[in-house]
Amino acid sequence: MDGFKRVAADRSSMEKTPSGTSVGVDDPYAHVDRCDHCTDEGRCRFAVEQGDRDPAFADARSREEFRCPVVSDLEEEGLTGPWAWADCPHFRSRTHDRECARCGLEERRSAHDDERPLLEEHHLSYADRDATEAEEGAEPSHEITVYLCRWCHAKIHDSWAKITDDANPDPEAIAEREGRRSREQDELGFQSAAERYDREDGTE
Repeated sequence: MDGFKRVAADRSSMEKTPSGTSVGVDDPYAHVDRCDHCTDEGRCRFAVEQGDRDPAFADARSREEFRCPVVSDLEEEGLTGPWAWADCPHFRSRTHDRECARCGLEERRSAHDDERPLLEEHHLSYADRDATEAEEGAEPSHEITVYLCRWCHAKIHDSWAKITDDANPDPEAIAEREGRRSREQDELGFQSAAERYDREDGTE
């Protein structure tokens, strides 16, 4: 029973979706490497390219040579600026890693494949501020996403699972991935009718 209580307490502290289901993490920002708007030089791309959407923000960044107020100096280790990611009104972090953040399953898709993807985008955070402020437009939403295989995605929303669990791909997920890999290899090894005829005829 004590174990159940600990799990329930862990679950209650996790971030929730608007419908009340868990997103599988306690702190979405702990799973962020860098804001999508932050360049390799530590500059704020949003202020440079979309400054007309928030002139006051853009002007403030311009006065700082468009340095990201969170990253600040890329030559220093860690986030050395005066802000945290949660402080920035235009923060966004969407993953580009094409593998499950929980079990490591990799996506397998053919160019002309209309099968359901193995991976699905999973939101860790839906809004940075409360609903009243969001409706008034005072603070935009913060979007933080990772990719999960559809098996882990279901477990995160429907059970006690967390993204940080030490998990292996489901047998069903592995079977699905290997089936796609096999079809991919068959396509790469495809021979035309003319090639097959030449071979049967003994010609090169």
